[in-house]
Amino acid sequence: MAKSDQDDAYETELADLQLALVKYQQHAMKNGDKVLVILEGRDAAGKDGTIKRITEHLSIRATRVMALPKPTDIETSQWYFQRYVQHLPAAGQIVIFNRSWYNRAGVERVMDFATPKQQETFLRDVPHFEEMLVESGMKLVKIWLDISRDEQAERLKERREDPLKALKTSPLDDVAQEKWSDYSSARDEMLTRTHNGTTPWTCVVTDKKKVARLNVMRHIVRTIAPKDIAQDVAKPDKKVLFPFEIGAIAEGRLNK
Repeated sequence: MAKSDQDDAYETELADLQLALVKYQQHAMKNGDKVLVILEGRDAAGKDGTIKRITEHLSIRATRVMALPKPTDIETSQWYFQRYVQHLPAAGQIVIFNRSWYNRAGVERVMDFATPKQQETFLRDVPHFEEMLVESGMKLVKIWLDISRDEQAERLKERREDPLKALKTSPLDDVAQEKWSDYSSARDEMLTRTHNGTTPWTCVVTDKKKVARLNVMRHIVRTIAPKDIAQDVAKPDKKVLFPFEIGAIAEGRLNK
């Protein structure tokens, strides 16, 4: 199938953004920047595909993608943040969390994997924990990928039917649609209570995968890179990517 002009435009901007990320990583390695990007969102919201494009041309020695499995019995007995701390970036490193400590406010809440007291303690403590990371010199970027219910259903169906996507399936996929409203409530409280001026959340509409990826990459470059690199990158589309605010829930900019 021949490529459309739209496909060509996507590939061109994608290459430009990937080059900007390479230039930034060279800067980060030289100057000792520590970067942590947190990508959160419902199942099938586009985390894997976005991360693939972000990291495609970055140094494997200075870039890590973390998607931690279910905690072990030992990890369950530890301070909640302990198993994540060991994966935080050192000087010159970019670390991307494909899901993160925010599991406690999302899937663990919805599936009753954590008690109400544990959930409340997390929501109380996480702003202070993240503030300490920023004060230590870390660049922290938190992104919520927001998908509609119909689009999620379509993507989950595609996962089940495509053998090449078998490794992307999870037992939790079966309840993603069933517990949609519960996940919405968990998301709303999480974003409301953990968004602040020091460690803000940025929300991205992800029903159109390619558009979402480009806007996420624009945002990351413009947030973490010095002016001489960031100035050549277009601003994100405000209809696609926007800072979290309470009004986004009431106005329906975040899928209910």
